[in-house]
Amino acid sequence: MAKTRIQLCGRLVARLEGRRVESGLPGRQGRLAFAFLAVHRSRPVPRDELAAALWDGPGASDRLSPLLSKLRAVVPLEGRGEVRLALAEGAWVDVEAAAEGLHRAESAVAQGDFAGAWSPARVAQHIASRDFLAGEDAPWIDEQRHRLDELLVRALELVGRACVEIGAGELDTAERAARSLIVRAPYRESGHRLLMEVLASRGNTAEALLVYDSLRTRLRDELGASPSPPTQALHRRLLR
Repeated sequence: MAKTRIQLCGRLVARLEGRRVESGLPGRQGRLAFAFLAVHRSRPVPRDELAAALWDGPGASDRLSPLLSKLRAVVPLEGRGEVRLALAEGAWVDVEAAAEGLHRAESAVAQGDFAGAWSPARVAQHIASRDFLAGEDAPWIDEQRHRLDELLVRALELVGRACVEIGAGELDTAERAARSLIVRAPYRESGHRLLMEVLASRGNTAEALLVYDSLRTRLRDELGASPSPPTQALHRRLLR
């Protein structure tokens, strides 16, 4: 396990070189500044950008200097006009781990390696399902939450697909992923197709057809649309 680990989804946890430091961050603004720099640690952040992320209105830059002085005493920061969080090589940041897990899972599924997709897709799912900086509100936080929401939807698709292909005991996980996907993205047909496949794999073809009818009715009544060709093709296969 990496000695430097930062968790931004769920409860904020910061372990730098094995030492917990989140309790030493200077207040709410210090925690937000640390989180912003952790999210953007791949590049130096201009002071004006960091200040705008923490405060609204004029005078934000003037308030940044004393905050950064306190923050430097707790975490490794580099630069003056631009600031960068200098983490040790191999540092683990949860939002980065989620994106990496999603990429690895997508690559594995593209190669037909469904067993290899299972673990990284689950990592992405578990991280993205937690609330980013819970209880906080700012435009950049909303943007990050939106990205994680999109990541979670894709992770659920990958988990469901991998588990359907693996079959056997993983069908329960596939069903949970499919139902979660339908709740989070009710007009995204992939979740409905996954659920239909799971039910059909268990011999519950009639239930799978009911899922299709529910989707078809929703699309017709709420969007004036019809299921996509892949969904209709699956429906025809189930009818046969």
